[in-house]
Amino acid sequence: MGTLLIRNAVIMTMNPQEDILQGDVFIENNRIVKVEPNIGDTADKVIDASGKVLLPGFVQTHIHLCQTLFRGRADDLELIDWLRQRIWPLEAAHDADSVYYSAMLGLGELIRSGTTTILDMETVHHTDSAFQAIRQSGMRALSGKVMMDYGTEVPLPLQERTEDSLRESVELLEKWHGAANGRIHYAFCPRFVVSCTEELLMGVRDLSAQYNVKVHTHASENQTEIAIVESERGMRNVIYLDHIGLARPNLILAHSIWLNEEEKRIIRDRGVKVTHCPGSNLKLASGLAEIPALLREGIHVGLGADGAPCNNNLDMFQEMRLAAFIQKVQHGPTVMNARTVLRMATMGGAEVLGLEGEIGSVEPGKLADLQLLDLEDFHVYPSFDADWYSRVVYAATRGDVDTVIIDGEIVMQGKTVLTVDKPVVLKEADRALSRLLGRL
Repeated sequence: MGTLLIRNAVIMTMNPQEDILQGDVFIENNRIVKVEPNIGDTADKVIDASGKVLLPGFVQTHIHLCQTLFRGRADDLELIDWLRQRIWPLEAAHDADSVYYSAMLGLGELIRSGTTTILDMETVHHTDSAFQAIRQSGMRALSGKVMMDYGTEVPLPLQERTEDSLRESVELLEKWHGAANGRIHYAFCPRFVVSCTEELLMGVRDLSAQYNVKVHTHASENQTEIAIVESERGMRNVIYLDHIGLARPNLILAHSIWLNEEEKRIIRDRGVKVTHCPGSNLKLASGLAEIPALLREGIHVGLGADGAPCNNNLDMFQEMRLAAFIQKVQHGPTVMNARTVLRMATMGGAEVLGLEGEIGSVEPGKLADLQLLDLEDFHVYPSFDADWYSRVVYAATRGDVDTVIIDGEIVMQGKTVLTVDKPVVLKEADRALSRLLGRL
C-alpha cells in the first residue's frame, strides 16, 4: 500500500473534541499516522486537497445490495405488500450473476456518494456473489445471507429448512469473515420474526455467540408486522427477541419505529443497537422513528439508506437531511442538528458496528477510510466564516464527493470510481435484470 499524504485540507476529524483544522493527513499502509498542520514527511503519493474538506467516510448501517437491481420496481406500497407482491418474487428469481451485478451497481453508487463501510443484508441464495463484489469494490462491509424458514406467501425458492439456513450461514462465515485484509466480516441476518421460526432465531443466538459476530435483523418497522408477531408469538417484536435471548449488545435492529416504553428499555439495558432509515420509512409510509428519544437514552443509532426499491437511492447526504428535517416538524427546529446527524453518519455508525476503535473519525491509529468533498460550488457558498457541519449536512450533495479512500486505498479520485467498471456494470446490470424478469 505504501504511504499517502493528503495536504491542505479542512479536516473535520469527528474526534471526541470535534476538532476542525486546516492541515494534512499522513497515511501508511492502511492506517492514519499523523493529523496535523504542515506535515513534512515525504510520501509515495501526495493529494493536494486545497479547497476541499476531508472527513471520515460514511458508515451506512442498513443496506440490501441484492435489491439494487429492483430500483423502481416496487414503488408506492406498504411494507408487507411490498415484500410479498414485489421484493420476495424478485429475490426468488435471482441467480449468481444477477446478485453480483446488483451488488456492483449498489457498491459503485455507495462509493460515489462517500460511503466507505456498510452493514448489508443479502437474499437467501447466491450470497457468495455479493461477497465477491464487495471484495472487488474495496468496500468495508459486514454482510450475510438472509435467513427465512417460515412465513406465508413466501416464494418456494426462498423457503429454507432451518438446518440448511444455519449450515449455509456458517459456511459463508468461515469463508468470508476477516477476508480482504479484514475489510469483510460476516453477520447473521435472520430477515425478521415474521419469516423465522423460533428454532432458527435461537440457533442464530447460539452461533453468533460462538463465533462472536453481529446479528442483523428488521424489527418494529411496520404496524402490520408487529400485529403478525403479536398474533403468532404472543408478544411484541423486541420483547420477543429479549424473551428468546437475542437482545444482546451484538444485535443490530433495522428501523425500530414502533417501540413501546418496555421495548425502549430493553434496547437500552441490553445494549442493542438501532439503525435509522428515514428515506425508506417515509416512502413505505412505515412511520417516524423516535430517534431523539433513543439518543437521549444513550442508545447507539446509525443511519442507512436501506435498499434501492424503497428509497430509491443509497445516498447518505439525503438520509442525513431527512433524519434532521423529519424530527424538527415534531420536536422543534433545534432537535437533530447538523452536528448530531453527521456524527450518526460517521462515528455513530461505527459504534453500531462495534468498530469505533477503527473507523468513524480522522485520528492517528485509525483505519484510513476517508472522503474528500469539493465544496467550491454555488450551492454550498458563501464559505466565509462557514459552519462546516451545516455546509456538509444541509447543503452538500453526493455530487460534491471528489475522492474516497478505503483501507488506505484510493477507490475513487476526481469523481471517478476506480474499483467498479461503470460502463460494464451498467450494461451487465440491465442484462442481468432482463434475464431475471424472464424467470419470474
